[in-house]
Amino acid sequence: MSRMKTRLVPAFLLIAIIVTAAEGALQNGHTLFGDLRVDDSKVQGIKPETFHLVLYNANLQEIGRERVASGGRYRFLGLGNGEYDIAVVVGNDEITRIHVHVMELQNSDIRKDIELQWLNKPSGSLANPQTVSADTCNHTPANEEVFKKATDHLKNKNYDTAILLLNQIVTSDPKDCAAWTELGTAYFRRGNLDDAEKSYQRALQERPSFLPALVNLGKLRIARKNFEGAIESLTLALKEQPLSADTNFMVGEAYLQIKKGSKAVGYLNEAIRLDPIGKAEAHLRLAALYKGAGLKDKAAAEYEQFLAKRPDYPEKEALQQYVKANKKP
Repeated sequence: MSRMKTRLVPAFLLIAIIVTAAEGALQNGHTLFGDLRVDDSKVQGIKPETFHLVLYNANLQEIGRERVASGGRYRFLGLGNGEYDIAVVVGNDEITRIHVHVMELQNSDIRKDIELQWLNKPSGSLANPQTVSADTCNHTPANEEVFKKATDHLKNKNYDTAILLLNQIVTSDPKDCAAWTELGTAYFRRGNLDDAEKSYQRALQERPSFLPALVNLGKLRIARKNFEGAIESLTLALKEQPLSADTNFMVGEAYLQIKKGSKAVGYLNEAIRLDPIGKAEAHLRLAALYKGAGLKDKAAAEYEQFLAKRPDYPEKEALQQYVKANKKP
């Protein structure tokens, strides 16, 4: 049973998210499922009745979407091993993403329960290091249905149609940062990297702290090997969501790529702290850094921690031999 907690501050509300996991066995691919529970007893006025849970793979592709009410259950079927994100969406706003690492030797039933608690934000209060602000980005009523159609086409890999519809939205409403962000993602998946970057940058021109645009721009820049630019974008994303293991890992990796290992260490260790299993590969990156610096005992310690989390690693024997030869007595 694993447990992860995140706190967020959208305009006027705090959201605390607790994720629990349990595993069993199923056939025909992995199933990711869980219950969504929302405690809104401490707020007054209009409250969200339903939430969209959107599943993304490591390539930013939407591969599943479910509309779930509080107390309901979501279920994504037929998943392979890999990295996934579950985005929690209220209305048109993505509130947070929960990282899920799937790596099982047999087809499994993997449970991730999500608990949200809505709290009134104290007037004049300041965010503490475990909170982030979230800009809203609403569509005009006329564009709401068009946006839904565009995201459906994006999900189904109909990129040309998605791009056409999203361009229609941003032409009629140039301030729609969500549409600019989805347009960037459509271009990204299609391989139009210049247009993708311009779209993400335009989204950030409208909402400088819009988290999905900051994170996706960072991923795009990593793909383009613009590591300094990726660090710039992802560091801003961490100001909005400091408890993101995925973003911390990407910043650490980007620093490694530009030979600034001393700066990478803190981010990689934070990724491990936030998601010890899902970001176990950070131990490998740290081990490589320490080996390059001649710190063989520290590299051995990282390999040992990695193997404790991934005992089925294909190169297990080679790592075990390194640990045996270099571990401090």
